[in-house]
Amino acid sequence: MTEVVARVVSGVADLPRAQWDACAGQANPFVCWDFLAALEMSGSVGGSSGWQPLPLVIDGTDGAIVAAAPLYAKSHSQGEYVFDHGWADAWERAGGRYYPKIQVAAPFSPVPGPRLLLREAGMAPALIAGIETLVERNGLSSAHATFVAPDQIAMFEAAGWLIREDSQFHWTNRGYRDFDDFLSALSSEKRKNIRKERRRAVEGLDIVHISGSDLTEAHWDIFWEFYQDTGARKWGRPYLTRAFFSLLGERMADRILLMLALRDGRAIAGALNLIGGDALYGRYWGCVEEVPNLHFELCYYQAIDVAIARGLARVEAGAQGSHKLARGYAPEPTWSAHYIPDAGFRRAVSDFLAAERCDVQRDRQWLSERTPFRKDG
Repeated sequence: MTEVVARVVSGVADLPRAQWDACAGQANPFVCWDFLAALEMSGSVGGSSGWQPLPLVIDGTDGAIVAAAPLYAKSHSQGEYVFDHGWADAWERAGGRYYPKIQVAAPFSPVPGPRLLLREAGMAPALIAGIETLVERNGLSSAHATFVAPDQIAMFEAAGWLIREDSQFHWTNRGYRDFDDFLSALSSEKRKNIRKERRRAVEGLDIVHISGSDLTEAHWDIFWEFYQDTGARKWGRPYLTRAFFSLLGERMADRILLMLALRDGRAIAGALNLIGGDALYGRYWGCVEEVPNLHFELCYYQAIDVAIARGLARVEAGAQGSHKLARGYAPEPTWSAHYIPDAGFRRAVSDFLAAERCDVQRDRQWLSERTPFRKDG
C-alpha cells in the first residue's frame, strides 16, 4: 500500500493557485484560492487575529495537490457562527486547555460548502486522518469542521466525528419567471405585505447593482464605511480589514455583486454578495441612514430578483434571522463535524448534541409549517 503523507503549510497564498482550485472547484467562492489568500494577504487572518492559517494538503504521484483542507489554529471562538463557548468553559473547568483548537472553515463565512477539497475523491479518509493526527501529536483539545457541505457529512461521520445540526434560512428558486411569479406562490396577505415593504423601502431612492470591472476603490471606500458600522454594532470590532475588500475586487470582481441604495446620488446603504455556481451568497450589509425595510429590500428581495434573472437555484442570506421566514426564506439544515480525542469529553459533547439535535429539528419543523407559501397545494 502506498503511504499517503499530509503536510501542513503556512498559508494558502504559499500554494499554487491552480492546484488549490483544482481541488476546491468553482461552485463555492469561499474556498477558492483567491478568497482564502486575500484573507491572509490583507491581515484579516494571521498575526493577532486568532486565526492562524495551517492549510493541510496531500500531494499526488504527479507532485500536484490532490486533496486539501482550509485549516486554522484558533485561539478563541469568534467569527465561526457555530458556538462552542460552553464546551470550552466545561473543558477548562475540568482542568483542560481548549485553545488552541483546529478549525476547518472558510473564516467569517457561515456558508455551507466543501471542507475537504478533493481532486481525487478517495483521498477524503486520508485528509481527515491528517487532521486527527495534527490534533493528537500537538495535544490539542479538538478539531471542528463548520458549515460542511451536506454531501461531505457522511465522510466525517464515517471517521467517527460528532455531527452537529443547525438551521439557516435559504430562498429556493422553483423555476420562477420573475418576482411576481414568486409572489404568486405566497398567501394573499404575505404577497400584499411584501409589495408594500418594497414600495416603502425604495421611496426616494435608486438601487444600483455593481459587478466586474465597474467596481472601483471608491465603491470599496463606501462599503467599508457600511461594514464598519455594522461590525461595531454586532461584534465590536470588524473581522475583515479594508485591504481585504480591495483584494477581493482585484481578484474576484466577476464573482462579486455590490448593491447600493442611493439618495440624490449618495450611497446610504449597501449589501455585498458573492456569486457561486448555483447560488447567490449574501454576506455583508451596512448603512449610514436608517430607512424602514431597506435592509429587507437590499439583502432579500433584490437577491431574489438577481437569482431569478441569473437562473440560480437559491439565495443563502447568512446566519440566523427568523425575520427571513416571512420573506420567502425557509429553514434548511446545516451541519458541522467535531473531532474530540478525549473519551470523557467526547461523551459529554455527544450527549449534548443528541439533545440539541432534537430541539433544532423540532424548531425547524415548527418554522417550516409557518412559511408564507400558500397551503392549497
